[in-house]
Amino acid sequence: MPPRHSQQQAAEGAAHHPDLDTRLTAELTAVVAGARRRAVRDGDRQIDTAHLLHTLLESDSEVRAVFGGPQVARLLGYLVQRAIGYGLRWQGTVEDSGAVPVPSEPEGWSPTAAGALDAAYERAVRRGDACACGLDLLAAIVADPESRAVEVLGRAGVDTGALPERIEARDAAERYGPGSSG
Repeated sequence: MPPRHSQQQAAEGAAHHPDLDTRLTAELTAVVAGARRRAVRDGDRQIDTAHLLHTLLESDSEVRAVFGGPQVARLLGYLVQRAIGYGLRWQGTVEDSGAVPVPSEPEGWSPTAAGALDAAYERAVRRGDACACGLDLLAAIVADPESRAVEVLGRAGVDTGALPERIEARDAAERYGPGSSG
């Protein structure tokens, strides 16, 4: 296992990637910082999609609303187990399903997590927003069926096939009010 200080340096380097500050809302920037701290605390080499999912669930009420209370509790339970046990099989490995192209991988990020951040920003731009939000990142994470976050979602009994529609519905409700179709 690499020395802890080199893990922390790699994770901190990801926080200072120049594109991240301008491409994310303040709330999502805080989520990224939380995921970075989680990765360092867990002794992981890189920030992966499960770190991002864990912090999104803890920090973003719109993301939690996609799942509902009991499902959020179950997901957080699995994510905590990941930090204390079953995620150990991921330590020292790189999360890269190859499903998402990664044009520029910031240091300290798994290729899949870096690709999800890029895809979240692209989703926001398509919608006409300058910055990605938590729902954008969740949509990008679940778009890759081979990501660690999707594995966690599946283990917690979440129907990952239904998530894109639920995310879009929540996004529309957030932007246009409940019962809107956009």
